[in-house]
Amino acid sequence: MMLMITIFWEGRSKMNLPNKITIIRVIAVPFFVVLFNLNYAFPAAILFCIASATDALDGYIARKRGLVTNFGKIMDPLADKIIVIAAFILLVQSGKIPGWMIIVILAREFIVAGLRTVAAVDGIVIAAGIWGKLKTATQMLAIPFLIVDNWPFEMIGIPVDQILLWLCVALTVISGIEYIYKNRRIFLKGGI
Repeated sequence: MMLMITIFWEGRSKMNLPNKITIIRVIAVPFFVVLFNLNYAFPAAILFCIASATDALDGYIARKRGLVTNFGKIMDPLADKIIVIAAFILLVQSGKIPGWMIIVILAREFIVAGLRTVAAVDGIVIAAGIWGKLKTATQMLAIPFLIVDNWPFEMIGIPVDQILLWLCVALTVISGIEYIYKNRRIFLKGGI
């Protein structure tokens, strides 16, 4: 096991640094789930924050060093979705957010993923729009506050977690509409 980790991290694998960071983000998900389920809210929130920060880091390194790969283009947004959706499912399971919100978020993710898949068949890459980027950033900001029950803002009565949660839902709907509208030709071409 240690040999595999050494080969993976020290560069004897063919995977570049940004892609390694993305893979580490995916590997962090089970640890996040365990921490959350053991009611270690602060460690779970910290791990989520670290994983979220690596999202910006791997993209920055890839662009800055010219290390953008097809693997990274696919895995980076997928890694984001895996940890965000895992967090939202855990938050619904624990009663911290209503189930309908995760249904709205998941529906948007499946619609956009389907749209991207149809586009990819024709060699079209659908880049994230500004609303999609804002949605992801808001989700990654809201989730830690939801995990730790709005700490430290609950002490002064400001529901930052709920404000961010509702903003997530609004941006989810707006970004979903944006993706569909901007890429409607893909739907029309497919006869939908």
